[in-house]
Amino acid sequence: MNNERVEKIVLGLRKEKRMERKEEVVVGVPVYENEYQRGMIPPYAVVGDPKGIPIHQTIYRDTPAPFNCPYCGATALTTVRSKPSLAAFVGCLMPMMLGVCFLFPSMDCLWHKYHYCPKCQEKVADFEKSDPCAVMDPPHWTQDSFALAG
Repeated sequence: MNNERVEKIVLGLRKEKRMERKEEVVVGVPVYENEYQRGMIPPYAVVGDPKGIPIHQTIYRDTPAPFNCPYCGATALTTVRSKPSLAAFVGCLMPMMLGVCFLFPSMDCLWHKYHYCPKCQEKVADFEKSDPCAVMDPPHWTQDSFALAG
C-alpha cells in the first residue's frame, strides 16, 4: 500500500510539472507592445518630409526617415547609406532559387541601412538586416521609415 501511495504522489508531481510547462512563456517569439513595432505604420505617422511638425519618435528602416537631429537640432529627412548584409550574401548563394544576386548596389533591399543627418553628417541610427531568412520574404525586403508626431 505504501508503494501505491508513492506512485500516486509521483504521478501527481509529473502532472503538475506538465501543467507548469504549458504556462511558460515561449522564448524566441517577439512580444510587441505597439502595432508599429510589428511592421505596421500607424495612420497618423509622418512618412515624408516633416515640414516643421514636432517629432516624438522615429522608426528607422530602409527609406529616409523624418527626424530631429540630436546633434544639430535640425528637423529633416535622413540621408541613407547602405552596406551588404548577411541576408544579401545568402541571396547570392541561392541564384538557382531567386535568379538574382543581392550584392549589386542596385539590389540593396537586403542591405544594412545607416541613417545620417543631412546637415551635420552625423550618424543618427542604423537599421541592420541580419536575418538570412529575409531572402525568402520579398514583401518585407523594403520597409518604410516613419515618425510619430509629438
